[in-house]
Amino acid sequence: MSIVITAASGHLGRLAVLAVLGRGTTPGDIVAGARDLSKIADLAERGVPTAVIDYDDPATVEKAVSPGDVFVLVSGNDLAHRDRQHAQVIAAAVQAGAARIVYTSGLKADDTALAIAAMHLSTEDALRAAGVPFTILRNGWYSENYARDIPTVAQTGVLLSSTGHGTVASASRRDLAEAIAAVATTDGHHNATYELSGDTAWTYDDLATTLAEALGRQVTHHNVTTEEHRAILTGTGVPEQFVDMAVAVDAGLGAGAMGFRSGDLSRLIGRPTTPLIETLRTLV
Repeated sequence: MSIVITAASGHLGRLAVLAVLGRGTTPGDIVAGARDLSKIADLAERGVPTAVIDYDDPATVEKAVSPGDVFVLVSGNDLAHRDRQHAQVIAAAVQAGAARIVYTSGLKADDTALAIAAMHLSTEDALRAAGVPFTILRNGWYSENYARDIPTVAQTGVLLSSTGHGTVASASRRDLAEAIAAVATTDGHHNATYELSGDTAWTYDDLATTLAEALGRQVTHHNVTTEEHRAILTGTGVPEQFVDMAVAVDAGLGAGAMGFRSGDLSRLIGRPTTPLIETLRTLV
């Protein structure tokens, strides 16, 4: 039996491979999948077998998976085609004999104000209909999501948002990768759904304070209405589709869509989740 991990060339998939190795799994009992094997050559050098896995080519999944394998489906980022891709990949993994499928979904996907989390529901439905045991990991907000904001905040000292007083319980990608490793390497997770978020929920006022600590400068949270946010972004030349996305995300965060805490993540990884300041310091 092997643990087959898709998207190993991406941030989360690569960390998941490393986390499985860190739990003492023999490299030969892991298969790291990616569309471009040159991007995971370092994993091959560590003795991890690699395989081409392309979500648009289900035959690559059937070739990579052997009967009895645990198949980890890291969610794809082609939003326009993701439902179809995931359904095909799941069917191919079942056809190849996967004993269990682990999927990285979105926090509270069935009860959320955030569209990017709810978009995972169709894949969850496909998993439940697939006829094999599954584990759903509903990942919350990545602390690393703020990497793109840091240059502007460092320059201006202003954190712009329309999140109001909504809270976010973020976790690091490494935390979430360790959760993948925990459920992939141990028993007792059949047909389980875990809500994975950080131990601490914070507001954007708190985020500004934490950014100030990480950057070593004063940072102010400029909290505006959705309409004001849209006007500011449009006025600075941000394309309309990205403006729409930004204000929609902030509306969801403002509604508390990523503030839910269940404790599942810290229980799975056996330690407290990584504090926000620790992750932000790595991004500065």
